[in-house]
Amino acid sequence: MVHGFRYIVKPFSLMELEARVTAHLRREARRTFDAQIKFSGDLTVDYSERCLFFEGQRLGLAKKEFDIVELLSQNPGQVFTKERIYERIWGYDSMGDSSVVAEHIRRIRSKIAAYTDRAYIETVWGCGYKWRK
Repeated sequence: MVHGFRYIVKPFSLMELEARVTAHLRREARRTFDAQIKFSGDLTVDYSERCLFFEGQRLGLAKKEFDIVELLSQNPGQVFTKERIYERIWGYDSMGDSSVVAEHIRRIRSKIAAYTDRAYIETVWGCGYKWRK
């Protein structure tokens, strides 16, 4: 990397180019959320610290877990399939499958359930997941 520019070695596929541009745009979007906090009931999402708080108590989330919370909470009401979440969080060229998304969602819900009965992440059967408005 030279002066903020990234290079792709030829030959490269259009899918790789798209994935890299999407990743770059995602990083830029995160920078615009610096020090931004979102409140959803008693749950607070601090994007700059990459933390969840419930009534002031910090919930310990792993990196990918917070990435999922960030994606869903920044798009409340929008349904994301497991495949789309996997591509957005793990990347297009990642080796694995979207079944890990369900496990991460289960862990996030479990951590939130230790503090409240309210479901913040809703399952849309046959479609995917969404952040409850």
